[in-house]
Amino acid sequence: MRISDKPASDGRVPANERPGLSGPASRGLPVPPRERKPALAALAVLLILGGALATTLLVLRSGDRVSAVGIVQRVGAGQLIPASAMKEVEIADTGVDYVPWRFRGEVEKTYAAVTLLPGTLLTNPMVTRSSEELGPGKAIVGLSLKAGQAPVGMGKGDVVQVIYVPASGKGSAEQRVLAPAARVHGIGAPGRSGGGLVSIVVDASISPVVAAYASSGEIALAVLPGAG
Repeated sequence: MRISDKPASDGRVPANERPGLSGPASRGLPVPPRERKPALAALAVLLILGGALATTLLVLRSGDRVSAVGIVQRVGAGQLIPASAMKEVEIADTGVDYVPWRFRGEVEKTYAAVTLLPGTLLTNPMVTRSSEELGPGKAIVGLSLKAGQAPVGMGKGDVVQVIYVPASGKGSAEQRVLAPAARVHGIGAPGRSGGGLVSIVVDASISPVVAAYASSGEIALAVLPGAG
């Protein structure tokens, strides 16, 4: 027996060969066109433009430079800030409260509120218009020290103990601390070599005693590291 490929005699096409009528699964619902949201698209564009603008401003601002006061030599707390301790430094404008170089003349009239170290960029909180070290109740006493009466390397701004060291032949006299924390105000004297010339800031109440012992060579200084 042979299967015939001829269509049915009545001219109808079998159901399984009719195009588009293969079953419910092949019948898809019409897809509506995608709804466009112009507001969201505009917002995205604005965000992109805003980010690009912010980046551009940051790049441009990073190139802004300002002149600030830099410290090149140690200035002890309470000391007048000399011109020799300052230099002009070019830095990026980061918004930090650095003292502008154009105000260096005013800085020379101020005192260090804290010990200033070389390499420091000066800010306003680091300076003060008055100094407790040199204010009322204080006195500057000059000393002429010999070798061994002060440590090597002692410098301006150091905090020292002022010690009475009795001369030999004074019997039962004992050494004692006259000032537990005095500030070295200067080393040397104008127009003279440094030698053993030192000026210190002490309480006015003990300055006569310190001056008297200093005149007889019975004063020694001991530096207090880390007390500045």
